[in-house]
Amino acid sequence: MLKRKKKKLTNISIIFAIVISLILPMQTASAADVLTVSEAINAQGQKDQTVEGFIVGTVKGTASGTNLSYQYEGPFTANTNLAIADSPNETDKNKIIPVQLPNTALRADLNLKDHPENLGKKIQIRGDLEAYFAVPGHKNADEFIFVDGTPPEPQAEEVKSSVEGQVVSKGTQITLSTATPDAAIYFTLDGTNPTTESTRYTAPITINEDVTIKAIAIKDGLKDSGIATFKYQVALSGLRIHDIQGAGHHSPVANKTVEGVEGIVTKVVDANNFYMQDLQPDADSKTSEGVLVYKKGHGQAVGNVISVNGLVKEWVLEGYSDKLTTDLAVTEINADTGNITLKAEGQELPEANVIGMFGLQQPTQVIDNDNFTEFDPTEDGIDFYESLEGMLVEINNPAVIAPQKYGELVVVPDRGEYSRLNSAGGLNITALDYNPERITVDIDDSSFVAKSGDYFVGSITGVVSYGFSNFRVLADRDELPTFVEGTTERETTNLHEKQKELTIASFNVENFSANVKGTSDEKVGRIADSIVHNLKSPDIVGLVEMQDGNGNTNNGYTDAKESADRLIAEIAAQGGPTYVYTDVAPENNEDGGEPGGNIRVGFIYNPDRVSLAEGTKGAANQAVAYKDGKLTLNPGRIDPTNPAFASSRKPLAAQFMFKGESVIVVANHFNSKGGDQPLFGKNQPPILKSEVQRLKIASIVNGFVKDVKKEDKDAKVVLLGDFNDFEFTKTLQTVKGNELTNMIEEVPFRERFTYSYQGNAQVLDHILVSNNMAKKTKVDIVHINSQFMEEHGRASDHDPVLIQVKLDKVK
Repeated sequence: MLKRKKKKLTNISIIFAIVISLILPMQTASAADVLTVSEAINAQGQKDQTVEGFIVGTVKGTASGTNLSYQYEGPFTANTNLAIADSPNETDKNKIIPVQLPNTALRADLNLKDHPENLGKKIQIRGDLEAYFAVPGHKNADEFIFVDGTPPEPQAEEVKSSVEGQVVSKGTQITLSTATPDAAIYFTLDGTNPTTESTRYTAPITINEDVTIKAIAIKDGLKDSGIATFKYQVALSGLRIHDIQGAGHHSPVANKTVEGVEGIVTKVVDANNFYMQDLQPDADSKTSEGVLVYKKGHGQAVGNVISVNGLVKEWVLEGYSDKLTTDLAVTEINADTGNITLKAEGQELPEANVIGMFGLQQPTQVIDNDNFTEFDPTEDGIDFYESLEGMLVEINNPAVIAPQKYGELVVVPDRGEYSRLNSAGGLNITALDYNPERITVDIDDSSFVAKSGDYFVGSITGVVSYGFSNFRVLADRDELPTFVEGTTERETTNLHEKQKELTIASFNVENFSANVKGTSDEKVGRIADSIVHNLKSPDIVGLVEMQDGNGNTNNGYTDAKESADRLIAEIAAQGGPTYVYTDVAPENNEDGGEPGGNIRVGFIYNPDRVSLAEGTKGAANQAVAYKDGKLTLNPGRIDPTNPAFASSRKPLAAQFMFKGESVIVVANHFNSKGGDQPLFGKNQPPILKSEVQRLKIASIVNGFVKDVKKEDKDAKVVLLGDFNDFEFTKTLQTVKGNELTNMIEEVPFRERFTYSYQGNAQVLDHILVSNNMAKKTKVDIVHINSQFMEEHGRASDHDPVLIQVKLDKVK
C-alpha cells in the first residue's frame, strides 16, 4: 500500500493492529466523514474525500466521454477502474461514479479483472473528486477498506527506481529499492512478470539499450508487492540533423530519443515551436539540414546555437479535419521530454538555399510518379520540397500567380520568366501537369493585397514547412522585398452584341442571397456590374449558387424570389435590362451547400430578347423529359430523385425562344471536389473520391441530351454551369459524349481558366453546345474574378463564361 497522506481521517470506529514496518491500513470512517455516491457526484472539485458505495462493475469509454458504457457482469476486461453506487444493483448511469485505480497495490487488490469476487462488496475509498471519463468521478485513490472491517492483506512496499522518466543516456545505472526492510527484489528485463525464479537484484543495473524492467518485492509473512514497471529508452547520441531527416519522407530514427543534436534557430513559429538548421551540413542534397523542435515555452530566439535532447516524431501539423489520413507529416524533435542547452546567442544564420534558375531548380511537371518508391528530388516535386523541409530558402524576384488568400501567396521565382504563365500571370493545369513549381509563401497576413501578375523585386526568405496539405515557406511579412502591382486587369467580353445572335452566360455567383451575412450591397453591386458591363447583359444567364431568400437561416424556407429580385433590381439600376428569373426550388437541405442556404441553379433572361417557352413549371422531385418538340416541364429538373444527385444540385432544363427559334439550356452544378485527397498529400496518386459521383451525374446529363436528340436530331441544346471538373477529365468527356462540343476547348490555352485553387488556374465552368450549333458559336471566358481579390473588384470566386451563337432560322 502507498504511503498515506498527512491528512488523517477522524472519528475512528475500528482500530486495526499496527504491523511493524507496514503503513497503517485505512480505517473505517464515521458516517460524518464519508460521502455517499450521490453526495460525491455533487461534490466535484474536492480533494481527499472518502466515498462509500457498492462495487457494481467497471467503465469503458474514452477520456472525452464518448462511447461511455458500464459493464455490470463478468468476465471483466478492465483493471484500471471501478464503478460504485449507493445500491449494489444500480444500473442508472447518473447514479454511478467511476473510480480510477492508480497503478499501485490498490489496483492489484481491487480490480475486478483479477478479483471478480469484489463485485457487490461495499467499500470506503479515499481520493479526489474530479471528472473521469468526462463525468463526475473519483481519481487519485490512495487508500481503501471493505466496510465489513476486513483490511487488505499486509503487503510489501512496491519497488522504486532511482531514475525517473523513460529516456536515459547509454550507460545509465539504475538502482532499485523498496521501503519494506529486508525484502528481496526480483526483476526481469524481457517484459515478463518477475517471480522468485527471476534474477535477484543485488547491484545497480546498467542501461545500454532500450529495455523494460519489471520488479517485485517479496518478504515472508507479507503479500508480494505489486509489479513495478520501468521503461527506459536509450537516447541516440552523435547524430546530426541530416541523419535524423534522412533521404526520404520519414525519419530513419522516428520514435527514437536523440541527445545532443546541434543547430541554430532560424525561425520561431510560436511559444512552443521553432526551426533550427545544422551548421555542419553534409554533401547529400537529398537530406534536409533543418528540423522542427517542439517544447512548451521554449524561450528561444533566432540566432541561438543550441543542443537539443528529445523524441523524434513524424507529426502532422495544422490542417483540415481529415489531415491524419491525407497530409504529410513533418519531422520533429519533441523536447518536452528532453531539454535544450544554449551554447551561443546572436550568431549569423546559414546561407539560404536559392530556389530558381540560379539555384535549386524545382521540378516543373511531376509531383510524384512512383508512389514514393524512389526519393528523387530532381524529378518529383513532392520529394524536392521534402529534401528542404525545415531549411532556409530564398525565392528570387517571386511572381504572384494567384490572389492572396488566408495570408498565403502562391509564387514562382524569377518573375515567372521560366514558367508557362497564362494571360493573367497565373499557371494553368493540364492533364499531365499540376504545376509542382508553385511555392506557397505563408506571410500570416490576410490583409495583404495581391493578385496574379503582381511581383516582388528582391528575394523572399523563409523556412520550408508543411500545413493544410501543402509545403509552405514561412516568411516574415515585415521582411518582404519591394512589391510591384502588375498589369493584370479585369476584362470586358470581346463579344459584341448583335441583334440576330443569342448570348448565353454561365456565372457562379458564390452563395448569393438577398439576406445572408457577407452578401453586402457591395457584392450585389459587383455581380450586377459584371453582368451589365463586363458581360454586356447576356440574353440568358445561368446562375449557379443562388441561395434562398433568407440565406443560411436554416428554417425550411427555400424560395429564392427575394434573392433574384434584389439582383434584378440592381442590374436594372446599373443600366441593364429588367431580367426575369426562373428556377425550381430544391427541398430543404437536400442539394448540399451551406445548411439553410439551399443553393440551386436558375436563370435570368431578358424578356425583350427571349421568352420562356410555354409550359408548366416543375416541382423539386418532378423529372423533366422532351416530347413533341418541347420540354414536359419548363423549367424542369433532370431525374431529380436519382441517387446520383444525393446532396448535390439537380440540373435544371429550360426551353427558351429567340426570334422564333427554340433552344434548350441546362444549368448544372455538379458535386464539389470535397473529399478529394491533396496533390501534395501522403497518398500518391491522390484518391479522387468525389469523381465517382460526378461521373454518374455526367452520364445522366448526357443521357438527357441523347433523349432530346433522339426525339429531334435538329434540337439545339446548351449545357452550362459549374461542372467541378476540368475539360480533360472523364467527367467532361462523359458529359460531352458524341452529341456535344465543349466550347471551352476552343478557348486559347493561355485564356483557359475560370477558377484558381492553391495557385493552380483551372476550368470548372463550362458551356457545351450540341454539335449542330458549334460552328456558329463563339466563346469568351471573361476573367474578372478568379485571379483577383475583393479589393480589386472581384464579385465571386469563378469567372463567367459567355457564348454568342447564330441560330439557323434567325434571319
